Amino acid sequence: MDNNTPRTVKVSTDSKITLFSLKNAKNRKYLIEEISRKTTDLEKENWRIDFTWIKAHAGHSGNELADKLAKEAIKNNEVCYNKIPKSEIERQEAEKTIAKWQLQWDDTTKGRATKEYFPDIKERLKMKLRLSPNLTAMLTAHGKKPRNIYTASR
Repeated sequence: MDNNTPRTVKVSTDSKITLFSLKNAKNRKYLIEEISRKTTDLEKENWRIDFTWIKAHAGHSGNELADKLAKEAIKNNEVCYNKIPKSEIERQEAEKTIAKWQLQWDDTTKGRATKEYFPDIKERLKMKLRLSPNLTAMLTAHGKKPRNIYTASR
């Protein structure tokens, strides 16, 4: 068979999330990217890849074999996938950054007024604040203060 002859392969999975992830161009998970990359490479060689969903534990021989092999891999404690997902690296780096920021925040003598409102960086980052000049002035103890407002109106 030459490379110009169209060929079709059917890939069945009992994982709906995998099928949805393959259709989602924004999904950046390593395995999904790898499957997409290999599919694209095959399509360039005139292959057609059809991904389909099948019901789990319904007697599909290939699916039953895949389940069996997955269970054996778990029992053997062998690492068959040793790549760390990009999202996990990003999460770990974000945690390190926040921890470092918290140490600096705890050590600084500046921003005492702001620290009263936000002593914990991680908790502050969870808040959705709509910053405005007035809120910023209040949180930082800069800008118009009640005593200045009273004095200025005289």
